[in-house]
Amino acid sequence: MRILEERINELRDREGQIRVMILGLGSVGNYLLNYLMSMQDERLTFYVVGRNKEHMTTDVNIARIASQIRGQNRSQVYIESDVDFNSVDRIAQCLKMCQPDIIVNSSRAYAGLKYGSISWNKIRAYGIWAPLAVKYTKNIMEAYEQADAHAIVINTSYSDAVIPWLKSSGRAYPDFGSGNVNHLIPRVQFAVAGWYGINDYWNIDVTFASGHFHDVVISKEGHTEKTEQLIAIKYQNKILDPDMDRIFSMCNIPMPVDAKRNMMNASSNYQLINAILQAVRDRKKVKVHSPGAFGELGGYPVILDGRGEIVRAYIDESVFPMEKMRDKNRESMYLDGIENIKGGTLFYTDELCRKVKTAFGVTLMKEVPFSEIESAAQFLTEEVIEKNIQGDGGMEDVS
Repeated sequence: MRILEERINELRDREGQIRVMILGLGSVGNYLLNYLMSMQDERLTFYVVGRNKEHMTTDVNIARIASQIRGQNRSQVYIESDVDFNSVDRIAQCLKMCQPDIIVNSSRAYAGLKYGSISWNKIRAYGIWAPLAVKYTKNIMEAYEQADAHAIVINTSYSDAVIPWLKSSGRAYPDFGSGNVNHLIPRVQFAVAGWYGINDYWNIDVTFASGHFHDVVISKEGHTEKTEQLIAIKYQNKILDPDMDRIFSMCNIPMPVDAKRNMMNASSNYQLINAILQAVRDRKKVKVHSPGAFGELGGYPVILDGRGEIVRAYIDESVFPMEKMRDKNRESMYLDGIENIKGGTLFYTDELCRKVKTAFGVTLMKEVPFSEIESAAQFLTEEVIEKNIQGDGGMEDVS
């Protein structure tokens, strides 16, 4: 797998013609397709990939016609069906045929379920679901290598842990994750704007490094579990220093508990794709926040800088040093139930194992080697999800 900057810079030689592939056309994929078509960009071509041709055809048709009504339809959309994400060979065939420049993985091993609806109220941790989150991603990245692909890859499911798990295993891994820490940025902007009476809240600059646990607890409950956060806020180049406990309390914004929440994850994917386009085409410097970026555990501020002769992509260390950001993310991910990821093995915390035993009556494996991801995912499906899904409704998204 070639380094990210090489692959980004190749896009400059494409004269702006870029192929975007969406793997999985569930609610995230559908929202994303609609958002991307709103760009009115004739130089973008979209490929939607999945198993059910009839389902995907109807979804693509409504996206195309709705965007045409709005006067925004300028892109070609192609459907690639009969692609089972359990089949590395079939995914690789699809990648070879379509030759995408950007891939967004929005597939889910257990479709239609928000895992947090089962886990959050009972064990207050999401890390238990890492084997399910990585299940399809590892297949996609294996197919990526088999197809000798060079696309930039964005992952949508629990990237705080999934991407570093793949990297630590010596496998190809997605370049960016969408969502999670990125979902906190607008909440903080709105809160700070209200605190200072700022009207152009979109010009409030936030730099934040934090793992998945704090994305959930801040956005869902409005506090940090008394854990100091690594966050810096500026407006018009001036440092702002509000009462952060109050700011975080204002981040508890009511949200729907059904699939409409996935508008945020789709928007995070859109933001990442748009940032790549701005750096490559418009030669701009753009900051985004991404979980799992460059295979790092947790979430980080990322810079895409296209102002020079080449596009540079890196974690922003201008505000916080890298080791401090890593430490803070390890702290947050520990609270999410993940003690460590190294040598291809994910280590759950002892606290999570005890909570799972108490809440679900099952013994969670302490360590999950890369070779046992499939069996761990099956265990979680059979012993936790299928035995608890009916009582919880299954739709609350705290991921």
